[in-house]
Amino acid sequence: MNDFEFDRRFFCRDMPKELAEGSIPTLIVQSYYVHCDNYALRVRLNSRKTQVAMNAETDAMNVLDEYRDDFTDASVAIKGPSVGGTRYEAERQIDADIAAELIKRGGETIIKNRFSAWIGEDGWDIDVFGGNNAPLVVAEAKRSRPVTNLIIPDFCITEITDQERFSNDGLAGEPFSTWCKDFERELNEQGPHFEQIYGRNRHE
Repeated sequence: MNDFEFDRRFFCRDMPKELAEGSIPTLIVQSYYVHCDNYALRVRLNSRKTQVAMNAETDAMNVLDEYRDDFTDASVAIKGPSVGGTRYEAERQIDADIAAELIKRGGETIIKNRFSAWIGEDGWDIDVFGGNNAPLVVAEAKRSRPVTNLIIPDFCITEITDQERFSNDGLAGEPFSTWCKDFERELNEQGPHFEQIYGRNRHE
């Protein structure tokens, strides 16, 4: 078992319509019991049975209560800091009822829809966040080895790999809605950025 994950992550304006149409996202509710300095302890519930719109009014606990029986897949994970697109992650499957009760009893919650698609040479996850993190959309390319020489889709606005504030545990502590204006100002002043340390970037 490899306890490391390899990815590159990108900020997006919207969920691409061509990828959303006809696809069923995974609804994810997760709670972070530790989210400090990019170290994290996470409990997660997944459902592919429930469709929930993501907006600022989407409440993770209300969704969990309403669709409790639809969440049949659960895990607990321990994460270390992300360095160069590589992050330690030890994950274990756990009982969904236990996970639900843990989430209800503590931690900082996040809710999102995860769309998965094969784009070019890679599998991608596109996360559409709700609640205090709406309207954030993050695209992530994952591999079983470092993600180099990546074809970057045109819906990826700028790279956020290794930016702690955009990690899920970072968003649990300081939601996107609390600093999105500062980020937009940075993006307008500095322009898009794509890391050059991962080989050759190829843009669609």
